[in-house]
Amino acid sequence: MEPNTILNKEAKELLNAQTHIWNHVLSFLNSMALKCAIQLGIPDAIHKHGKPMTLIELADSLSVHPDKAPCLRQLMRLLVHSNFFSTTGDLPNIDGEQRQILARKCQEAKDLAPNGSSERSSPSGEEEEEEAFGLTLCSQLLLKDHPFSQTPFALLEMDPSITDPSHNLGEWFRTTEHESPFHMAQGKNIYERMPSVSIFNELFNRTMSYDSRLVSSLLVTSNEFKGLIEGLESIVDIGGGDGTMAKAIAEAYPNLKCIVFDLPHVVDGLQGNGTNLSYVAGDMFEMVPRAHAVLIKWAFHNWSDDHCIKALQRCKEAIPSKEKGGKVMIIEMVMGVVPSDNNVNHSHSQLLMDMQMLSVSRGKERTEEQWKYLFINAGFGDYKILPILGSRSIIEVYPA
Repeated sequence: MEPNTILNKEAKELLNAQTHIWNHVLSFLNSMALKCAIQLGIPDAIHKHGKPMTLIELADSLSVHPDKAPCLRQLMRLLVHSNFFSTTGDLPNIDGEQRQILARKCQEAKDLAPNGSSERSSPSGEEEEEEAFGLTLCSQLLLKDHPFSQTPFALLEMDPSITDPSHNLGEWFRTTEHESPFHMAQGKNIYERMPSVSIFNELFNRTMSYDSRLVSSLLVTSNEFKGLIEGLESIVDIGGGDGTMAKAIAEAYPNLKCIVFDLPHVVDGLQGNGTNLSYVAGDMFEMVPRAHAVLIKWAFHNWSDDHCIKALQRCKEAIPSKEKGGKVMIIEMVMGVVPSDNNVNHSHSQLLMDMQMLSVSRGKERTEEQWKYLFINAGFGDYKILPILGSRSIIEVYPA
């Protein structure tokens, strides 16, 4: 196409395509802006304040350097657009004391500006003096003390050890030497690296714990889950970590024996409640403790089909027949299966998580047909999919 022959319609399409490319190329800044907000402690500062905060109040609370206070607006503008914070212009005019603070900060910024320039002398314009930033449900989930905090997950997934391997994707596709881009970057797979890096290991375990807390809180009040649990005498939670999920189930169903099963370095030193909760160390590829049912959350997407089939075979050996109530309950994504509200964010989350699994472990999020392949080859028969956990589902699988 010659530049001087572009028609109006073609020009519009070209500009839309250019914008589409820009948005994808620069989308990493959404993650980095969010990471910055977490590192600065913006959600917790607003929460502690008890009401929306102006830029002046935020800058003071966060100990932002006066010369950089004006830049805070750019950060907050993007995060408001991404629905992490709300804005309001309905606040009363700032009082005399705040005006003095504003004047002081403006002078400090002016003094620090090159050649005495006043270009950055005001952290906000006249109309911004009344603008304040409040929390949304998304930023509430980033509070450090929130019972379902997503901060560990955010910091884990935005850690350079997780983001850097994605730069190797192009090279990795052309080689046979490394099992994953993560392995290419780190020299070992994620499970080999995790126990040796305490901060990374702690973030991973906290991520799993907070996620289990959210999921278990939803499940124990769910009629669908109650229907899955009724009639069971025992259940083993594979990869149960610190037991957050099993504890919630054990408390909600005191007559149900709950076993937390995970690798030795995860469960060493953890104690049960002496009644219906216990911990067992082991490897799901070698043996699974016997129980009426098996629960496994967010684990299979890390592993190859062969590994998953092997683990499912161990699960089948641990449970009774379908006629006696034996079952495996898997909490994972089923690509293309989302709740009835058909929220586009769920589908987008599935696609992004699928790529993340490829980068970190050469894992994948599976379609229903891919799950069915695993079940059949591991000796299972019928299954049901309950899309009741946002982008994830509960898959109930029965022995053949």
